[in-house]
Amino acid sequence: MKKNKTTQFMSTVLMLLFVVMFLTLSGRFLYIQGTGEVSGVSLKDWAKDKRTNTYQIDAARGTIFDRKGMPLAQDRVTYRIQAIVDESYTTDKKEPKHVTDLEHTAEVLAPLLDMETSEILKSLNNGIENDRFQVEFGMKGKDLSQEKKDKIAALDLPGITFLEESKRYYPNGMFASHIIGLAQKQEVTKENNGQKLTLTVTNGVTGIEKQLDDQLTGTNGSISYERDKYNVKLLEPNEIIKEAKDGDEIYLTIDQKIQTLLEDSMSQIDKQYKPERMTAIVVKAKTGEVLAMSNRPSYNPNDLGEVENWYNDAISTPFEPGSTMKIFTLASAIEEGVWNPNEYYQSGRYSNKDMGSGSINDWDSWGEISFLEGIQRSSNKAAAILAYEKIGPDKFLDYLKKFDFDQPTGINLPGENTGVIQYNWPIEKVTTAFGQGTTTTPIQLVKAATAITNNGKMLKPFVISKVVDSETGKVKEEYKTEEVGSPISENTSKQVLDILGTVITSEHGTGKAYKLNDYSVAGKTGTAQIPDTENLYPGPYLEGEENYIFSFLGMAPKEEPELIMYVSVKQPDLNLEKYEPGSAPVSFIFKNVMENSLRYLKIQPDSAESEPIHSITVPEMVGKTVTNAKQSLEQLGASVTVVGDGAKIVKASVSEGEEVLPNERILLITDAPKMPDVNGWSLRDVLKLSDLIELDLEVMGNGYAKTQNVKKGTTIKANDYLMVEFSPPSSNKTNANAKSEKSKEENTNNE
Repeated sequence: MKKNKTTQFMSTVLMLLFVVMFLTLSGRFLYIQGTGEVSGVSLKDWAKDKRTNTYQIDAARGTIFDRKGMPLAQDRVTYRIQAIVDESYTTDKKEPKHVTDLEHTAEVLAPLLDMETSEILKSLNNGIENDRFQVEFGMKGKDLSQEKKDKIAALDLPGITFLEESKRYYPNGMFASHIIGLAQKQEVTKENNGQKLTLTVTNGVTGIEKQLDDQLTGTNGSISYERDKYNVKLLEPNEIIKEAKDGDEIYLTIDQKIQTLLEDSMSQIDKQYKPERMTAIVVKAKTGEVLAMSNRPSYNPNDLGEVENWYNDAISTPFEPGSTMKIFTLASAIEEGVWNPNEYYQSGRYSNKDMGSGSINDWDSWGEISFLEGIQRSSNKAAAILAYEKIGPDKFLDYLKKFDFDQPTGINLPGENTGVIQYNWPIEKVTTAFGQGTTTTPIQLVKAATAITNNGKMLKPFVISKVVDSETGKVKEEYKTEEVGSPISENTSKQVLDILGTVITSEHGTGKAYKLNDYSVAGKTGTAQIPDTENLYPGPYLEGEENYIFSFLGMAPKEEPELIMYVSVKQPDLNLEKYEPGSAPVSFIFKNVMENSLRYLKIQPDSAESEPIHSITVPEMVGKTVTNAKQSLEQLGASVTVVGDGAKIVKASVSEGEEVLPNERILLITDAPKMPDVNGWSLRDVLKLSDLIELDLEVMGNGYAKTQNVKKGTTIKANDYLMVEFSPPSSNKTNANAKSEKSKEENTNNE
């Protein structure tokens, strides 16, 4: 039978194609077998990568301490709850490793996570329907405390696991929050070997957390190992660990004791007078170190809620300072040699030919008085004559610049702003002399005041003391006192202090409310008008007895000042029916903080009526019987609290040889510690207790201890959870005498 030529040809073609495909595939297999690569990718490496888990080891963010080593910001262990819903993960049905009873699991978890049962059930079902290995429960399932984690773990629910994480924690809550700042977790996406990885990082947002973010942020490590499809580590996992390097430790100049005094005082005034704004600063006069700084409104970085004020007003918010500026007008006049305290002038209204129809007024008229009395009474006209006629506007501007009122202070905090010297028109060259028109920040005023307290040498304020390597303890950076100018002489500074002392002691002085019991004070009051930004009529400033920024810039003790303190309170709710002056809230903060701070620093009183400060040298206590230790301390006049009913002392809040003040609480921890009643304790004392016992402390509020979650007499041990709520001390408004200082002592009227 004759073959079909077409059929024969097609058979040959197909056979050839088959041979070519076979040779190609065989060659490809032989090539892969020989090289172990596909498209340039090593199959061995690809397989290893697929069965290798790699986790990031988070470096701990550096701790921020106060000047004495009290932690102000630190990483804290928290937990994230996870629920395994993959049934194949369970190998032994008697010991299930996945969630077996969805309804029961949802019901018991709901109250502990503050969620609805339906929410949890929905998450579990979604995980199963989408073939997920495990599910989480959103924000409610994150940042769980040790106490809550333990409660959930005690339920022994199949499939429920926890992931340990770190969270930035601020032990003192609102304490110095504008200085310390805030660090928050953020998710960032990075690419690794072609895969996009979502990592969680902690970044500084405000304050020191932002300023020194690079130093506080450590270097993350990693851990990798080979595992099976159930994510279980193999017997030979080829584990590789790269250790993390924790961030540096930051020590601030802030003193926890003085800051606490300030926070408590401001919280009390905030509650009592409900001012629009408050700012206060305490600086070491001879060094420029900021010992305390606070603002209201403030915020609690542990529980933000709705934050009214992110700005650190002490350094970021310029304002017209009012008569505290007269300190530097006076200093300039003395330095120029044009100050004559016994020269007389006619108080009241002031104008000159350069001002045209414009004029300024004293807040009252006292007839013909001396310039010394003018400063004591806070006369605007006295300041105007000194600056414009005696010093001269050009020369006075030179002094303003010598005091750096046109420059930032350079304090090592983020967000510093600077005021503006308004000096374009003749009226501005007059009003600047008494703090109107021209603006400054509180820290600029304090910096300028260091020249008054430091023999004419002006110092740069600073809040960071040192940066320390967290692993080696080596100091990497250290900040020290820095002289940044000499606007006046030593003789001038002494004269200014003497004159400002009479502002407090003179019968005419506007600062009588700021007199301390045990220490002399030099200072100047301020009552600054507030610009009306909404209306131009009837004038450029707000009207009303409360529409002022009441302030005080004080230094104590007068002869050799150790501390400078500035306080301002904007628009407080005064008791006008009883003629309560604007100085009432300001003087309360100043007197309470300054007096107690000086005593705490063991500065000897210089008042004739006061008694010298006697400190107590602590004897050996650890190892002694409770009776002997307590008696030996009480005989020295110490205030002692014994924690527990054990027989011996195992720890104490102070060390042998340490000097303490008689009213400082000393805690003695026995070998059987039990929870004391902390009602009325200061935050500092509660923190001491927490550190000594190593409790997991959570603080709420400010002021003095009000409630505690652990009952008195309960046995306590390391890692026990303790929550203490604080509140400001209650007080009634001061009933001021109707004849006291008028609240608008420095009101001006620009025409």
